[in-house]
Amino acid sequence: MTDIIRADGRTADQLRTITIERGWSAQAEGSALISFGGTKVLCTASFTNGVPRWLVGKGKGWVTAEYAMLPRATNTRNDRESIKGRVGGRTHEISRLIGRALRAVVDTKALGENTIVIDCDVLQADGGTRTAAITGAYVALADAIEWGREKKFIGQRSTPLIDSVAAVSVGIIDGEPMLDLAYVEDVRAETDMNVVVTGRGLFVEVQGTAEGAPFDKRELDALLELGLAGCADLREHQLAALTPADPA
Repeated sequence: MTDIIRADGRTADQLRTITIERGWSAQAEGSALISFGGTKVLCTASFTNGVPRWLVGKGKGWVTAEYAMLPRATNTRNDRESIKGRVGGRTHEISRLIGRALRAVVDTKALGENTIVIDCDVLQADGGTRTAAITGAYVALADAIEWGREKKFIGQRSTPLIDSVAAVSVGIIDGEPMLDLAYVEDVRAETDMNVVVTGRGLFVEVQGTAEGAPFDKRELDALLELGLAGCADLREHQLAALTPADPA
């Protein structure tokens, strides 16, 4: 598998170049600009002391997410959904996916009655926007939680984050399983799958579809192994981004 060379020079089991610019936004309580190759997503986390009305008095916090694409994130301009007057089904689906992924690694009781909203805005799309959004959102969330702790909205000994979470796309192209599909690969994939995994290697969500031919268990197992390995690598990028640099 690893001998296969793709259009961009990667092997089948290799991620694109990953960069995470922590603290990209000066205004947000947590933020990260993440790049999966040509895909770039700005993730900002907004901290509010308080919870939605349906959670008041229950001693729990809430984490949710919204996803959007800039009009010219793709090759041709798309109208803003605010101009269309409605949010599209794909946008709703991805927003919910990001929220589920983040809540899977949050102890809402330890968070206290606080709300964190993550906004994931795609600046440039080249495949894997939802997986990049989840991976970057975790970094923004971690910083927003620490902001809340510094402001004493969260207990000093509380541990709201119980694990990390990352996501990556996998797929089968010309019969070969491949990791982290760019757009030119995604559009011709026979099978397309998104894998969301915690730092401990537990699956949060697997979204897989046979776009061309149905896939068997052997192919499914190969894709899941690729996804696990890819998310383990992404976890290292997250940890590196969240680790303070040594003073010169």
